Parts: sequence; C-alpha cells; structure tokens
Amino acid sequence: MNQPENSAAAVDLLTPVLTRNWGDERAWKLSNYERSGGYEALRTALGSTPEALTTLVKDAGLRGRGGAGFPTGMKWSFVPKDNPNPTYLVVNADESEPGTCKDIPLMMASPHTLVEGVIISSYAIGAAYAFIYVRGEVLHVARRLQQAVREAYSAGYIGKNILGSGYDLEIVVHSGAGAYICGEETALLDSLEGRRGQPRLRPPFPAVAGLYASPTVINNVESIASVPCIVANGKDWFNLMGTEKSKGMTIYSLSGHVKRPGQFEAPLGITLRQLLELSGGMRDGHELKFWTPGGSSTPILTAEHLDLPLDYEGMAAAKSMLGTKALQCFDETTSVVRTTLRWVEFYKHESCGKCTPCREGSWWLVQILMRLEAGQGQEGDVEKLLDLCENIGGRSFCALADGAVACVTSAITHFRDEFEAGYHTPAQELFPYRRSALFEIADKQGANA
Repeated sequence: MNQPENSAAAVDLLTPVLTRNWGDERAWKLSNYERSGGYEALRTALGSTPEALTTLVKDAGLRGRGGAGFPTGMKWSFVPKDNPNPTYLVVNADESEPGTCKDIPLMMASPHTLVEGVIISSYAIGAAYAFIYVRGEVLHVARRLQQAVREAYSAGYIGKNILGSGYDLEIVVHSGAGAYICGEETALLDSLEGRRGQPRLRPPFPAVAGLYASPTVINNVESIASVPCIVANGKDWFNLMGTEKSKGMTIYSLSGHVKRPGQFEAPLGITLRQLLELSGGMRDGHELKFWTPGGSSTPILTAEHLDLPLDYEGMAAAKSMLGTKALQCFDETTSVVRTTLRWVEFYKHESCGKCTPCREGSWWLVQILMRLEAGQGQEGDVEKLLDLCENIGGRSFCALADGAVACVTSAITHFRDEFEAGYHTPAQELFPYRRSALFEIADKQGANA
C-alpha cells in the first residue's frame, strides 16, 4: 500500500487492515502471517456458532466489495437450512475489468488473509467445500494461493477436524480460462462446472441452486478477506470506520495520470480529493478532467465530483456506482471519445454472445465510436449512440451490457461537445495521443540520447 510522503494528517486517513502486512518480509508465508496474529480469528470463530458468525457479519454492516455492495451477512442468511444438497462457498477472484486491481495484489501479498476468511465464512454457512476461482491469466497468483492452501492444510487449518473442532473443509483453487464474462457469478459457476461460461437465467438464484444445483454463496475476494478482522475485533470496531450505511474500510485502486498510483486502504466515504493528496496529486502541469469511481463499467465523473464521498450512497447520488473502487484518473490531455471507444471495444470482445442486444449492440457502438474518433462521424451519430444504449441496457442476462453502455451515456452527458466534434475533426487533432501517454518524458529522453 502506498504511504503519503510528508503529511501526518494524510496518514490519519489511511486504515491499514487488509494491507497492514503487505510491506512485511515474505508476508505471504504462513509463519509470518501467524506472527502478526494470523488464524487467531479462526480459533475465535470455531468457538462460536455458525448462526452467531452470520449475525456478527450482518450487524457489522459488511457489504460486498465486488461491485454491487449487497450486504454479505444477508447473502449468507439466504442459504436454505433444509436443503439436502451440500452447501458451497465460491470466491470470485476473476478480477479482469479495466482499471480494477485490488484483489490480485491482496492475494499476492497476503494470501492467508483470504484463506482464513474462506475457512471462517465456510464454517458460518455450513459449507464443507470451498472454491477460489482465479483469473486464468494470473498464473503467479494461482500458484501463490495454492502454496498458501497447502501450508494451511499442513498446519491443520484446512482438512478434517480443523483445530479439533469437528469441522471439515476442503478448499480448491481453480484457474479460469481467461474470460471476463466469468466474473459474472452465474457464468463463473458454469465455468467451474466445466461448461462454457455464460450467465444463467435467474431465478433460481445461486443461494438455492448454484454450483451443481446446490446452495451456493458467491463472494468477492475482498469481502471474504474482511471477515477475519471483524471476527477478531468485533462489529463496533468495524462500525467506527466508514459512513452510516457504508461501514468499514476498503481498498481504493488509484491509477492513471497521478503521480503515485497504487492501493490505498481507507474508510468508506473518503473523497477523491483526499486520495489524490495521498498520491501526490495529478502529474505536474495537468489537472483532472474525468475519472471512474469503480472501473470502466461505472458511469464516469468529472472534477466537480472531487469532494463526493466514495461510498455506495454518495456514488448513487451522483448517478454512478462505487463498483470495485478502481479510480482511473484522466487529465485534460485525454480524449473522452477515444477512451470510451477503448472501453467499449473491450466489452464487445468479452461479450459471451448469448444475448442479442449485447452481442449486436456492442458491435454497433464500436463502429459509431470509431467514426467519431476518426473525425468521420455523421450528423445524428450521438443520438444513435444514445438510442443504442437505451436498447442495450437492462435487456441482457447479466450486467456486462449495462457496464458497456454506462461509460458511453455518462461520457456523452459530460462531454457531448467532444463527441459532436467527431463529425468533422479527428480526436487525434484535438487531443494528440502522445501528450496523454504516461511515458512521454521517457520517450523524449530516449529520442535525445
């Protein structure tokens, strides 16, 4: 986690909990994790009842850190108690949205934080099997998780009769095949079962008929990793951080045209202005133009939103979403048209093709945006974009289509003149792309060498 250089006040804004051991030597090793209090929360949890743990997480106000912000304890309580099938816990570690980069560093730096959370959460919902579904491209992360799981097995934290409690648990680390759509929870389940990853029609919901048609809880990495600290410190401690309805701390990922990008763990409700102060601000000589509060699938915001609280309610009030807290910051040298095109190209490529509005609509969005970027747009193209977005959003099995249109509609709302300029002027002329490159200075030095 990044630390501010010369500001005591700024240090007070940070709440290193999940990231507190990231700077330790070989923090990913079991012995070092135990030295800092690791697996003590598991011992406490096993001395409690599953019902009490679920109530604790519910009362703490922990909300899903994967995007939607659904209360974690409430999701656990949806698991039916009278279902004869086994209950499963599935951890969604398929982090692959542009700009989102919090779960991978967490799993790399301190995988046992996640593993301990998996064990406690599985015990709370009565699961004998847990799966960690990791993005296929990040082989180094999968290997580190597998090593951590092996260490936990050897220490008696996983397996039969865990710490003499009578509770049995098996954990499997599963690597996906590299498809963004598998970050959608039902598509993830299909992939985990060995089928092509495509969203399922709901109901039935995973809590009733998920993995292998059995009750299944699916949570994000950060959500599960937050459970041990709640068990160890209590709900009142957790409620001291955050806002009235958005409790606790979270990891904000700052990237783009900032001096010191990285991961900043702070209470929910901090503002982008404060986070920029922690990161040294925008690069010298430039100012913020627009930013994403939660990755490319959330509606973009502008400099006028710098002081909005970065929590679920604050972002909803600004007609955006907190999402994954992936704060991509762009300065005035950036073309909004080009940025939007690159995002929509990603969603077009990653569409599973199951739903016609998403499959066909994302293709047409790219065609029109390419025209506008090249300065070859036609009168009415902006209206066509908005019409397409209206016919795509809310008309597919999953939220991929909604994310694809959110960046388009919000960009047009805030920067319509740039899109209309695409009727006659290439974006490259208005915003020379070399100026927005982060490596511009290095390139100049190389050219003069």
